[in-house]
Amino acid sequence: MNTTASTTATASRRRGRGGRERVLAAAARLFATQGIGATGMEQVAEEAPVSKRTLYAHFRTKNDLVIAHLQGLAQSGATLEAVLTREDVPPRDRIRGLFDQPVADAAPVRGCPFIDAAVEFPDPESAVHAYAREQKLRMVRLITAVLTELGCREPLPLAEQLATLADGAASRAMVLDDADYGRHARAAAEVLLDHALREGVAQVAGRTRPGGATRSRPPRRGRDDKTTHPPASGTRYGLRRLPPPPV
Repeated sequence: MNTTASTTATASRRRGRGGRERVLAAAARLFATQGIGATGMEQVAEEAPVSKRTLYAHFRTKNDLVIAHLQGLAQSGATLEAVLTREDVPPRDRIRGLFDQPVADAAPVRGCPFIDAAVEFPDPESAVHAYAREQKLRMVRLITAVLTELGCREPLPLAEQLATLADGAASRAMVLDDADYGRHARAAAEVLLDHALREGVAQVAGRTRPGGATRSRPPRRGRDDKTTHPPASGTRYGLRRLPPPPV
């Protein structure tokens, strides 16, 4: 394409519809390759391409842009927890899916975008950090629901453990650029799941008899037990008569 045609196409895109979508797409590319902090609003406008007036008409601040970017990721299915809401996948496979890369062909490997955002906005009171925190809490709620579906008797502590494994594996996969790194965390998760589900079955079995009847323990008798029993044969008031002494 010659210079005149390229300039015309760029101008057409600047004037055309879909400016917000182009800004978000440009921001996603730049945030992924160089980080949120290193990306300026002018650079996003140039990459989109849109005028700065159009950019600020859609996103008044960079925080607004970052949150919109994270919201788009949460809705796209390109995050760790997306597999947890798939009803077409068996519950245990949903848990296993936490340890797969959401975007299989991503190069280099990316970590969790919510953790990345929280790192770049370390103030817990900032809007971006607060949104990232809410997504991490939502992840635990989703895992808890799947564990409940599996029959886990105490799902919340296990959900926190599995979320910690998933987040840690995603971070190490990014640092090592190893898309299959999640296999190590998946193996640990299988052990935790097996233990929790086996323990739940054992507790239920210990309280029920075959056929589903509840097993009850016999009452214990203490020293002050007032239970009375009929006297034994040949006794009165429960005391046995002794033979007369020899003469």
